[in-house]
Amino acid sequence: MQTVPLQLSDVIYNAATQSFEALVTVHDAMGARSYACAINAPITMEFADAADGLATQAMRRHTRGRSDQIHMPAAMAPRRSNRLAGLRRMTIDTFAALRPRAA
Repeated sequence: MQTVPLQLSDVIYNAATQSFEALVTVHDAMGARSYACAINAPITMEFADAADGLATQAMRRHTRGRSDQIHMPAAMAPRRSNRLAGLRRMTIDTFAALRPRAA
């Protein structure tokens, strides 16, 4: 198994969500890629355990993301939906719409 260097930056504990958060950078032959990771854990968790959890999450995302990119077709421009085209051209006469209610 090949080892990949990881870099954890700004590991913090978010008390509002009760999770450890960090920006994890994974370096491999294709370059470096950063992932925002978070693991739910109590504040009493050891830093080494939290770092292992964050690194594991980053590696899962990294390997899954790289394998998906190999088989993905080239990016295409998104097609606009014609469903709303009629609504853009439609004009509403406010007075005509409210006239029956005034009588």
